[in-house]
Amino acid sequence: MTDQATPPKLELSHTALSEDEALRILDGHRIRRGSRVMDPKAQIVGEFVKSVRVPGYFPPLPELRQQLRTMVTLMDEPAPALPRIEDIRIPGAAGEIPARVYAPHTTRALSPAVAYFHGGGWVQGDLETHHGLCARLALHGDALVVAIDYRLAPEHKFPAGVEDAFAAYRWLRAHGRELGADTTRVAVAGDSAGGNLSAVVSQLAASAGLPVPTCQVLIYPALDASLDTESHRELADAHVIPRERIVWYMAQYLGADADTVDPRVSPLRAKRLAGQPPTMIVTAGFDPLRDEGHAYAEALRRAGVDVVYREYPGQIHAFVSLTKAIPQGLTCTLEVAEYLRKRLSA
Repeated sequence: MTDQATPPKLELSHTALSEDEALRILDGHRIRRGSRVMDPKAQIVGEFVKSVRVPGYFPPLPELRQQLRTMVTLMDEPAPALPRIEDIRIPGAAGEIPARVYAPHTTRALSPAVAYFHGGGWVQGDLETHHGLCARLALHGDALVVAIDYRLAPEHKFPAGVEDAFAAYRWLRAHGRELGADTTRVAVAGDSAGGNLSAVVSQLAASAGLPVPTCQVLIYPALDASLDTESHRELADAHVIPRERIVWYMAQYLGADADTVDPRVSPLRAKRLAGQPPTMIVTAGFDPLRDEGHAYAEALRRAGVDVVYREYPGQIHAFVSLTKAIPQGLTCTLEVAEYLRKRLSA
């Protein structure tokens, strides 16, 4: 709900307003849900995104994927300069997996590594959409970040993305020294669908008797395909990922006959979580995925896992990738980077 029924008409130029300017233009029109009040910059971005979408319409895949690239180009801060950014190929069961290495140092022998899996509903996203985020995590986390360009749906349905993510993690553990990585310190991280893949990789490593990641960071992760939580019901009309969009993403990824309780789809449904790595989970207060992220944090804690849970109560989905338009996205990125730096240097 909002303070008044008719919000101001927002345009792309409004996303560049300062927070004070945003507060002025939204005066009397702030979005509230219970005790949460949407961040003014997040509200402007979210309302603008809603205004340019046609409900129930999903463009052809090339256009849909370009839309995410365009949004990030317009609304995310440029990537910081690093001494080394290199595109590589990682062997996978179905062929080579494109990846990009972000190295914060040129002289240090070995650095801890982070395998990063991008978001985008398993349908969108690539090395370009998360270029700035991965570079910032490498710089501020003092780690070698390896972004993984796993296969996307619907051309490659589940479990293709899982297979690529797990293959990339195993390769980093076995061959990361070729990139300058310390193979005894390898984390996984990801946002949204990439948070799902990170959690799945950690569970698969444990079940296969392989070293689990040194730590994992799950940023507004998708963890339960049932979509049956209070936040999914409350935020069916959410900004960025309303329920109809989430259902469409899941249909592209899974197909009609997929088992939605398979832990490789819904890691929250795993029967055993003991032995999972130390975990940071970030959620956004106005994100339908909020409650499953919180539920996974609690389930991990009950299993004896060290967990840092952080909700940004005024935020919307994807805010970490929109740091020019939503400054709290950069605040969150720095918090994640600090967690990785401390965990990987321990």
